[in-house]
Amino acid sequence: MLVVALWQLASQVGWLNPRVLPAPSAVLGAGWELARSGELGHHFLISLQRAGLGVLVGGGLGFAFGVLTGTSRAANLLLDTTFQMIRTIPNLALIPLVILWFGIGESGKVFLIALATFFPVYLNTLHGVTGIDGRLKEMAGVYGLSPLETFRRVTLPGALPGVLVGVRYALGISWLALVVSESFGASSGIGFLAMDAREFFRTDVIVLAILIYALIGKVADVLVRALERRLLPWQVPA
Repeated sequence: MLVVALWQLASQVGWLNPRVLPAPSAVLGAGWELARSGELGHHFLISLQRAGLGVLVGGGLGFAFGVLTGTSRAANLLLDTTFQMIRTIPNLALIPLVILWFGIGESGKVFLIALATFFPVYLNTLHGVTGIDGRLKEMAGVYGLSPLETFRRVTLPGALPGVLVGVRYALGISWLALVVSESFGASSGIGFLAMDAREFFRTDVIVLAILIYALIGKVADVLVRALERRLLPWQVPA
């Protein structure tokens, strides 16, 4: 609140050029104007849908491959090195290829978000699975548990802390990937709203879009931490 108050004061006394950084009141005014017209809600829901679908696809695949490479040495040797190589490629470098593959429609945007969110979930799931005490797996064999029962009773509970850490990182990265994906060929979404505002020098709308990204990222992080406390009550909160 102190930062916002100083920001507002600096704008009112003329220390900040409104073309460079508008006052908080101007940003709120722009938000109210867009909310009243329904434009803000429209673009927000589209961005939320893109991010949610990308996280669902990328996170789901990341979890599946993390379990596979964590439980199968052959799969680890075959896949992990390839995944690590792909992980180093920046999303921006993939945009020309994504446009060629998917065009400028929704599929390319969801693909970029899914790719970005795949790796945090994959790496943390893999770490969680490989970190399970081997004696627990031996005990499962002694009790004659099937592979499915071993996964449900041993592997999943043991890997869950790592999986949730991966989900937490993936949700944060999803909004970064969303910014990239909405920077090309988009006609809707918060990123499009910011790019369109740039054409008309609407700095207040651009700052509003940035604050929305930050707020949603914070809300997502709080929700995952609440889920961690519910599913992992024995862990000390970070």
